[in-house]
Amino acid sequence: MTACRYFCPFSFYRAKPETRGRMAKVYRGVPTMRKLKKILYFILLLFALLCGLIIACAFHPELTASIADFLNLDRTEIPVTSEEMIPEAEGNSLVSKQSEVQPNNDGNTETDRITRDGMANDSGKEGIADDIASEYLPPSQSELVIPQNVSGKNGYQEIQDAREQLDEDEAYKCQEQLDYGNTGDGLLFDAVYYPYYAMLDEKGKHLYRQIYANANDRYPVFAPVESATAGELKNIFSAVYNDHPELFWVETAYAGKYRRNGQCVEIDLKFNRTVHNLERAKADFEERAGQILSDAQKLPTDYEKERYVHDTLIDWISYDLGAEMNQSAYSALVNGQTVCAGYARAFQYLLMQLGIPCYYCTGFAGESHAWNIVSLEDGYYNVDTTWDDTGNGTYDYFNKTDADYSEHHIRKNLSVYLPPCDGQNYRNLEQSEQENGLRSLEDTGMTEAQVFTSMQDYYADCYDKVVQNGTGSYIFYNVLEGEELLDEWHQNYGNENYRRAYLENAMTDVGASSCEMELDVEALQGDRYLITHRVSIQ
Repeated sequence: MTACRYFCPFSFYRAKPETRGRMAKVYRGVPTMRKLKKILYFILLLFALLCGLIIACAFHPELTASIADFLNLDRTEIPVTSEEMIPEAEGNSLVSKQSEVQPNNDGNTETDRITRDGMANDSGKEGIADDIASEYLPPSQSELVIPQNVSGKNGYQEIQDAREQLDEDEAYKCQEQLDYGNTGDGLLFDAVYYPYYAMLDEKGKHLYRQIYANANDRYPVFAPVESATAGELKNIFSAVYNDHPELFWVETAYAGKYRRNGQCVEIDLKFNRTVHNLERAKADFEERAGQILSDAQKLPTDYEKERYVHDTLIDWISYDLGAEMNQSAYSALVNGQTVCAGYARAFQYLLMQLGIPCYYCTGFAGESHAWNIVSLEDGYYNVDTTWDDTGNGTYDYFNKTDADYSEHHIRKNLSVYLPPCDGQNYRNLEQSEQENGLRSLEDTGMTEAQVFTSMQDYYADCYDKVVQNGTGSYIFYNVLEGEELLDEWHQNYGNENYRRAYLENAMTDVGASSCEMELDVEALQGDRYLITHRVSIQ
């Protein structure tokens, strides 16, 4: 690296000896009384002007902003003549409507972290309590292998926050014109059923209660009861949304207006069309949910109730990426068409009504995806009703551990702070039942076109799938018909004939140099056999 040197010119004034002498004589002279009076009057005048300026700023906060603009000073919160004090719902402490901009961990203020468009940078843990630590260890996204029969069954939309920066005059007008709506003070949220609320710090919980209360009241525009940055507000809104599937009229988007220092002055909630006739929409929603709950409540254990809800939703719902309001529980329960978010929020709502803690979990499974975490007697379990809705319904993703999900699901955002799933007592109970009766072709999600009666057709299909998928790690399936063909299949893999039959040519065509393959065989009804190929080609 080439070293750079900077030359910094400067001037040093050295007075001539005779000048220094004259200057010394001036400062050694004694001022007259008249001069002292003039100096005193001048000081009194400056003091009077300063007092007048302070009083003017107190009654006209916008004058402070104008002076700051003129002097090119950093903007901070404008002081008001009397801060409105808002009591917390819990405890007797008072929280000011406006709070100072606090230094962050690196010693810089929020103002120092303003981006080019004036918004504060999002921090993954903004507004989250300091003592919240995740025990969940996410797998590597590059190592995920998405099974072919569920690939693309996603559709979760992340929270969208529109941000608008206001100049100080506009921010002051917002502050003067907006009220808080319903602050939600006095509301209580049990951490067992509302884990995202429990993740927040005290300021975040205060804003959570306000957002929940105003969403419930359909009060869309209000001033925040606490000072919050864009990143903090997004986490808090996400916490409200994730905890409350019953707020089906609330969209996965909101808008915020911010001062130049990043502090929010206005929150705008967004509602879907059901808000225009919400009483009717609520009645339809509760009636449909009640049909499931009335039967589930008769079952003796939480596990049986959970399984009944899982099976019934799979029977009722059709996966449809284009379904209306597909991020809501309403789309699943009332319309019967939804995506992963709708499945998960309906499952969450129903289990919560049955007194079973059930959380909305979001992350990545080939694409953005949503599923659930359920609390049973011995611990927590992952449940993905969307992916179980294949064929006539499966339990392939029902009551699984994090280790079971590590091949295809990754939690993200606030969901990483949900409890780890390591329960064992209710894991894979359904497999013992399936051993007594084989699955049908429809149960696997396969079609008759994927059933082969000769090794030549099977090899051709394997070649096509490898070429189509190329290098990387992935899974593909096909079905063989007849025990005799299965025996031939075993022989060809035992003596490595499969390599010459299709694999070497496929690797050449995709430019690969190595391949690892793991094969599983499952007996199906009708003397058919499902072949699962787990392939890693580099």
